[in-house]
Amino acid sequence: MLHLRGVTYYSMKYFFLLLSTAYVFASCGGSDTTGSQSKEDSIKHAQRMNAVDDTANFTSIQWIDSTFQDLGKVKKGQVAEVSWRLKNAGTKPLVIAQVTPGCGCTVADKPEEPIMPGGESIIRAKFNSSGQSAGEHRKYLSVVANTKNTTNYQLEFRVDVTD
Repeated sequence: MLHLRGVTYYSMKYFFLLLSTAYVFASCGGSDTTGSQSKEDSIKHAQRMNAVDDTANFTSIQWIDSTFQDLGKVKKGQVAEVSWRLKNAGTKPLVIAQVTPGCGCTVADKPEEPIMPGGESIIRAKFNSSGQSAGEHRKYLSVVANTKNTTNYQLEFRVDVTD
């Protein structure tokens, strides 16, 4: 064993290991809002998904707009916006748990808070035509909600990309 002023090599090794571990934990203890926001988002997502499984709190959804939207012609490179209005036609709060676009060219925005009975809200999407070929495109969004009969809906839009 190697001795340095009364301290063994192995105890020095453990001391530096302990010091390194403490440094790592101390550096992670800062006020990083991204990390805490991510955790909050995960909790909210889990709560929304639990609402979809809770049959005692199922409600009804009424699509005020058609579930199909025709955006017409869009020049390549433009971003087109589309929206679908909906109403909670039931007696329990409506939870839109998830809205998933069918491809990477579309980004969806959904209501984060439950929609109270009789209340209305909007699901929005943005279609980026950059990188899309000229011609007709049909895009889909899958909506998961705590509703009777079905918990999955499909929203669709059509767009004609021009050069």
